[in-house]
Amino acid sequence: MFKKLVALLILTAVVLVGWTYNRIESLPQQTLGLTQDTLISVEKGTTANQFAQILQAKGWIDDARWIKVLYRLKPELTAIKAGEYQLQAGMTLGELYTIVLSGESVQYRATLIEGSTVKELLATLKENDALVHTLNAEDAKSLASELDLDQDSAEGLFLAETYHFERGTTDRAMLLRAHQMLTDALDQYWAERPDSLPLKSAYEALILASIVEKETGLSSERPQISGVFIRRLNRGMRLQTDPTVIYGMGDKYQGNITRKDLQTPTDYNTYVIAGLPPTPIATVGREALQAALNPAEGRSLYFVARGDGSHQFSDTLKQHNQAVQEYQLKRRNNYRSAPGES
Repeated sequence: MFKKLVALLILTAVVLVGWTYNRIESLPQQTLGLTQDTLISVEKGTTANQFAQILQAKGWIDDARWIKVLYRLKPELTAIKAGEYQLQAGMTLGELYTIVLSGESVQYRATLIEGSTVKELLATLKENDALVHTLNAEDAKSLASELDLDQDSAEGLFLAETYHFERGTTDRAMLLRAHQMLTDALDQYWAERPDSLPLKSAYEALILASIVEKETGLSSERPQISGVFIRRLNRGMRLQTDPTVIYGMGDKYQGNITRKDLQTPTDYNTYVIAGLPPTPIATVGREALQAALNPAEGRSLYFVARGDGSHQFSDTLKQHNQAVQEYQLKRRNNYRSAPGES
């Protein structure tokens, strides 16, 4: 009788162990209680056991203790990574762990637009709620100080590009990354430049690139625009470009440039000052950098906007004045082409 009881107990234990083992082994195939797609955030320092408790608290699994036993059979499941993960309705526990073990966190985007100023760039970043906002700067000078940049002004020191990042990234980290991208690109193009350019430093090339960026949005025209400015620099001619005047006016600019504005001295008014302005006037992309350091050959010294986004290039002042008459003065008497002659 006793032997039968022992045998029964052993059999029961074996059955129970087998059932338990099968129950645990089948856990990864268990469908989670997810009724709609959702995001889950795993904070840094979260342990595997804490993660199991989170799943239970959300109602996605019945009992976290089963997961903790599963960890003993599959210790690799404990190597969860911090991040934010996208989960789909109807997915299994195993699929969830595949995601959180991968570390492939949800990626957000921030686009630094070509031709934007530091003030515009900061405003764009402030609207991005996936970033952690730590910066207090409101202008180019204070931003350069806050980021500890080499230049006194941060204008133009960030590469115009779309950046992907994880939630929780700081605006400071984002801009330092964009600054490094700009530095790397500028160093590369500067090293490959022709020796004949009248540019003394990579920073001067960046200043020129920012003017090219503001003058045209057409990729095909950027080398031509650059060529005009390079020839004018070589000849000692003033650049006479409207975007620099506008930048120097700051908040005084209300959408129109008058003759008085062109004659009012500022550090950036290239109708008044010789050579390049002291800093870039906008954020640049790679194409503008390449154009500044690879200007198109030719003889044109002037250009004027046609009104359709493109420009008319002229070799002589007489041709330029005719182009201004044709494309601009008929439409707007106050218009001043850039660059032109006073």
